[in-house]
Amino acid sequence: MPIHRRRPAAAFMLAAALAAIGLGPAASPAAAATVPVGSGSYSDTRPAGTAGPQNQEGAPVAPKVTAAAADKPLPTNDWWSSLAFQRYAGNPYSEAMYGHPLTYKAVSGGLEVGYPTTPAVVGNGRQYEYAHKRDLTLGLAGLNSPDAKADSWSDWTVTPYWSDGSRTLRTTIGHGSPFVYAQGTGGAARISTASAPAVFADDGNVLGVTVGGHHYALFAPSGSDWSVSGDTISAGLGAKDYFSIAVLPSTDALAAYRKYAYTFVTGSKVTWRSTGGSVSATYAVTTVAKEGSGSGTLQALYRHQWLHSSDPLTPYTYVSPRGAMKVREGSSFTTTQKTSGVLPALPKSDGVDKARLKAYVDEAANAADPFSGARDTYWTGKALGRLAQLVPIAEQLGENATRDKLIGLIKGRLQEWFTAGGDSEFSYDRNWKTLTGYPASYGSDTELNDHHFHYSYYVYAAAVVAQYDPAWAADSAWGGMVKTLVKDAANPSRTDSSFPFLRGFDVYAGHSWASGHQGFAAGNNQESSSESVNLSAGLVLWGSATGDDSLRDLGSYLLATESEAIAQYWFDVDEQVFPAGFGHDTAGMVWGSGVAYSTWWTANPEEIHGINVLPVTGGSLHLAREKAAIRRNLAELERENGGPAVEWRDILWEFQALADPDKAKTAWDAGSSGYTPEEGESKAHTYHWIGTLAALGAPDASVTADLPTAAAFTKGAKRTYAAHNYTTSARTVTFSDGGKLTVPPRSTATSDGTGGDPDPGPDPEPPTGDTFQLRTGGKLTTATDGTAGSDTLASAGGATHDGTPHEARTYEARQLTGTLKPGAETAFRLQVDAGTTVGLGQQARVSYDLTGDGTFDRVETFRYFATDPVTGWEEYTRARGVRSATGALGDLKGGTVRLEVWSTIGNGPSQLQVGSDRSVLVIPFV
Repeated sequence: MPIHRRRPAAAFMLAAALAAIGLGPAASPAAAATVPVGSGSYSDTRPAGTAGPQNQEGAPVAPKVTAAAADKPLPTNDWWSSLAFQRYAGNPYSEAMYGHPLTYKAVSGGLEVGYPTTPAVVGNGRQYEYAHKRDLTLGLAGLNSPDAKADSWSDWTVTPYWSDGSRTLRTTIGHGSPFVYAQGTGGAARISTASAPAVFADDGNVLGVTVGGHHYALFAPSGSDWSVSGDTISAGLGAKDYFSIAVLPSTDALAAYRKYAYTFVTGSKVTWRSTGGSVSATYAVTTVAKEGSGSGTLQALYRHQWLHSSDPLTPYTYVSPRGAMKVREGSSFTTTQKTSGVLPALPKSDGVDKARLKAYVDEAANAADPFSGARDTYWTGKALGRLAQLVPIAEQLGENATRDKLIGLIKGRLQEWFTAGGDSEFSYDRNWKTLTGYPASYGSDTELNDHHFHYSYYVYAAAVVAQYDPAWAADSAWGGMVKTLVKDAANPSRTDSSFPFLRGFDVYAGHSWASGHQGFAAGNNQESSSESVNLSAGLVLWGSATGDDSLRDLGSYLLATESEAIAQYWFDVDEQVFPAGFGHDTAGMVWGSGVAYSTWWTANPEEIHGINVLPVTGGSLHLAREKAAIRRNLAELERENGGPAVEWRDILWEFQALADPDKAKTAWDAGSSGYTPEEGESKAHTYHWIGTLAALGAPDASVTADLPTAAAFTKGAKRTYAAHNYTTSARTVTFSDGGKLTVPPRSTATSDGTGGDPDPGPDPEPPTGDTFQLRTGGKLTTATDGTAGSDTLASAGGATHDGTPHEARTYEARQLTGTLKPGAETAFRLQVDAGTTVGLGQQARVSYDLTGDGTFDRVETFRYFATDPVTGWEEYTRARGVRSATGALGDLKGGTVRLEVWSTIGNGPSQLQVGSDRSVLVIPFV
């Protein structure tokens, strides 16, 4: 199991416990060949006395695939991995697999199919699950296969295969697919149902049945006829070998689904592009027509996808553990998201006392054992990450000797691991086509767990070294081994014969999976989403430092995608995913069937909340996009914990600083003398992080840049831009709000964004000519002499007014003249407060009448903001995203700008701050 967050002593105890029950290391050949990679190497046979992939009974296992797939690298950590990794000797088929909206399980007679629509809240309210429950089994008459294997796969689909010597069956299933496409030989199509089916449509070869309250359509070849006898439905295939089923959102959808019943999906593929502060990704399927000449299919989009897609959707929806899925018709859809900036470190500021910070850095750099006894891949990685965070801090202090000492420590340990034959090395498994570090830990060897977690620290630390020593990072030196680790955990190539494409990252689910075998009734799982993001951030930095734009852009795609998945499925930022009975605002673990308020090793709330934050790095800035969720998260922590954090207080202070840095600084000031840092943290980094954000303000995710290694920070009316330039020439970075920052070569700079010389301190925001404050009475004004007050937003009355103003507060500015800024966008920061009322949400719409003739030429409606039930202002910004936009912008010529704000959901009033530079509308004109 992916248990990986214990302290080192517990790791040794776990290994001893496994050995005591017969699950310890298995013997292997002692001799190993060495594969050179630049200055480094790995072995092609694992070290003597160590273990490779094995089942729960301790026996070695090989991939359970057909001959057709034998040489194809297997994406071991996937939603369907139990089909290919036999964890239990007694189950040669699969565990439950959660494709969504359908769930599956391979059995001897074919494929169980279910559509769970009612969540069960279990474990004293600490877990909810939409557990697999069979509605029907799709197979062939007489099929009794001794096993099921993976026959082929693509980015989010897989084809299980059954054969009993007389009959063969292949089915293609996938994320988002309401269809199961089947090809069978040697017998009639057979569907057995969990209860007697109710027939609602019968057109010979097309049958509609309801089973367990769920509606299914069954499609046999033309000329065939389905027959129903009790709980068995069958149809002869004649000279054909295909049939399909679909789960319907309603019985009247049968005709729409019939259109795609015979366009069989044969592959799925994502492509991405990162440019100008945004990441676009296209998710496409290939199909082949078994009848007719049609193409395309129906695909259900997860919430993190449809929130960021402007492609038309059908009215059909499905229930899932990730909230509502919405159906798209066609062969592809595209999502577009803002990039999340990654910095090698927070920039220099006046928010820290240099002498105090130096003392903290020296304490870590001069420790008797800077690696705290770590030997295995995970704990070594944690130590590497801890030291890597200190390197740029030492440089900011002007302590170059300390900086170089830290770099030397990191290099030495990386090179030890990157050289075969020593006490620490990486070993390649030909059967599973994977690279495993030994000494291994937490099933990274026997279960292929957590490679992306462990290796994230190595890639991130190597990126920091590359920032200062590009020659070390060359492929001909040590960079080749870094890239080999990347290939194992997140290979961008689909044609590499040695490693699979994106081993652990599920491109459709939007996040990674931790378990290599997926051998659980609840499907696969991921606990520490933040350690997965650590790999993505490491790729951004490594690619930037080495000039590898493809790896840099891969990191941007993975980070942007997983950031939204984390927001929705771990933190439920919109409060639209977790079912009401769950009763928690955050999840420690996401499962295929749902989520759990827990970790693998403890029920301590501090670690449940902190495990999806650590490690805190310049790649953590994406979390600041959802400041209200951070506040809800920490409020729940204190409720569950009976007070503030005690053990992981540094991680949680740093988390708080992303939303409320002044409060985090107050907590640090009160508690900094009496705590023990989390194993991947240091007092130096925590102090620098909190002090810097207190000085610069929280990260402002509403502002993006045309460079992935850049970010903006806002404190009151001041905005600071920061960027790191890895190149050998000066670079001017342009931000989405028009700010500019010129960065000298190979350095970090900060400024007010006017494009002048870099300045280490924050400066005011852009001039007020395009920035309007709100005034009671409905006025927008560029004046800055207001007194903070508030207007009341009327209750939504228990209804939903998403996109349609309801008793809105309206603010206008008239007779405006201005020239449209090319590429600029409307921006706003609105302070809102729901008091202690739960379930409220506010929404904004901005309209432009360019000529003042009374007709609004451009109307932009933004996604609503769900406020928390904790008294205090929360910031609603454009970062929530555009819900809809009509018309086009042009120059203002005596025009009118209107801002409307209203309650979208809830049953109570809320407050909107006015008269303050904290509530402003910024229009894209000069």
